[in-house]
Amino acid sequence: MNVKSPMAVAKVVVLGTGGTIAGTGTDQKALTYQAAQLGVDEVVEQVTSAAADLAGIPVESLQVAQIDSKDMDWSVWQDLARALQAELAREEVGAIVITHGTDTLEETAFLLDRLLDVSKPIVLTAAMRPATSDEADGPRNLHDALRVAHAAARQGQAGVVVVMAGKVWPGRSVRKVQSCQIDAFDGGGCAPLGLITDSGAITDTKDWPTPGGGGWACLMADQPPRVEIVTSHAGADGWVVDALLAQPLAGELKGLVVAGTGHGTIHRGLVRALLAAEERGVRIWRSTRVAYGGVDFREGDRWPAAGTLTPAQVRVALMLDLMGIPSAGIRA
Repeated sequence: MNVKSPMAVAKVVVLGTGGTIAGTGTDQKALTYQAAQLGVDEVVEQVTSAAADLAGIPVESLQVAQIDSKDMDWSVWQDLARALQAELAREEVGAIVITHGTDTLEETAFLLDRLLDVSKPIVLTAAMRPATSDEADGPRNLHDALRVAHAAARQGQAGVVVVMAGKVWPGRSVRKVQSCQIDAFDGGGCAPLGLITDSGAITDTKDWPTPGGGGWACLMADQPPRVEIVTSHAGADGWVVDALLAQPLAGELKGLVVAGTGHGTIHRGLVRALLAAEERGVRIWRSTRVAYGGVDFREGDRWPAAGTLTPAQVRVALMLDLMGIPSAGIRA
């Protein structure tokens, strides 16, 4: 267990960023709706007022952003970082819960895990169904996240985790693996850190990962280094990379993540274009478009391997590496 100083009274602050958990619509099957319609105060009130087991947990809420998480960007991450800094500095705050959209949850969770050397728990949660759906999962997920955050603060646990569908996942390895089912996340081969029963009990708990090494300052940069993702596939001739290099502002391109086939293999046509990009100073890292197994570095490989990270997480890792914050999971 990653243990810091336990808190006798653990106030939980919920930071809202929008997402489906705050979405509304008229389609009870939840196929058509608008994300980020309800304020975080309303989302929290609906959950805390209906759950007797949360009555003893002091909860505050703060709206940081109100977006569909497909539109997550650097400026929202900056706003979130500022809010986290302010709330974590409050002595009476024992834990933070972040409500988020599912589409980019794995990127935000990975970013926070890499950058935050925290002594308090940070729990992200989301929903696959809008608040108005007959199958709305947001209330249960938020309820579980509040229970996990409060329990973690009382036990002195610290770090970034994600609570979804009755499971607690490490922030550094969680990823969305299903586009529409409620149980849409897993740990890419990692077991959950805990399970939450229907009664709200937290069982089968495991040690939380050690928080990252810190790096708040890099989030205050106006813009991060530009890193793009390209995919290797049948007939991948490198045209996309050539087009990027032909842009008038091509010098802004600092890195490319290749979502390769299989164990990070790359079509020979794409290799040609990547070599040209490398000659112009662009960093190349390899991932895989395959869901499980990741990419290990093998003797003779030209470009670093990204381990078990998803291409989206590797993009974040390469951005941070270019800003002087190396990732231990990348091997070359």
